[in-house]
Amino acid sequence: MLLEVEDLCVSYGRVEAVHKVNLSIREGQIVTVIGPNGAGKTTLLSALMGLLPARGTIRFAGSAGHRRVESLGADGLVLVPEKRELFGEMSVQDNLLLGAFNCFRKGRRDHEKTMAEVYEIFPRLMERRTQAAGTLSGGERQMLAMGRALMAKPKLLMLDEPSLGLAPLIIREVFRTVAHLRDMGVSVLLVEQNARAALQVSDYGYVLENGEVALENASHVLAHDPRVIESYLGLGGSGPGNAVPD
Repeated sequence: MLLEVEDLCVSYGRVEAVHKVNLSIREGQIVTVIGPNGAGKTTLLSALMGLLPARGTIRFAGSAGHRRVESLGADGLVLVPEKRELFGEMSVQDNLLLGAFNCFRKGRRDHEKTMAEVYEIFPRLMERRTQAAGTLSGGERQMLAMGRALMAKPKLLMLDEPSLGLAPLIIREVFRTVAHLRDMGVSVLLVEQNARAALQVSDYGYVLENGEVALENASHVLAHDPRVIESYLGLGGSGPGNAVPD
């Protein structure tokens, strides 16, 4: 198992935002966490990345314990945050190079090959490689954030709301890329409000409500669960930009 989480609890002062969450991810698997605003999804990712103190057990890549961000990143755990956090005045290519920092520090000098692979996944970044990141469209910024993360050669890529604020056609492209990452052997933990697209692209899903796991199952089973349909998919079963094409 690549990631195992047992009884994870995260608190802000006296308020417990995540309560006894259990979650696991195998290598080459896409796992999604869906749920309403305020359910604790981003808090969960921040705790897994070592950005927030937490109680419980986290095992990643064979190592247990609450570790520092730098240590987790060096072992292949990479987070693409909701706000993307790019360096707006730097070029697309320089932003990508920063993603390879840990690999370079460990003595690896294959960043040019990795960058070529990123450009193959996101041809638009190749076209805009000399352009300042701050001048990109929302969809292009999301592509750059994901590309920068891939430069780190992640074992597990955690994506926080990658479709947020994007047009339907760009959302489809982003989720198509997520599916492609699985084919490349990259495991993905996907936190997403677009439940329909997330369940279509993932292998297994968790429904987080009020900081707790309310439901979990294979994604295709959750997609047909009446409780999920009523709360997250809509009774009509479809919506603009929600489906991922074949």
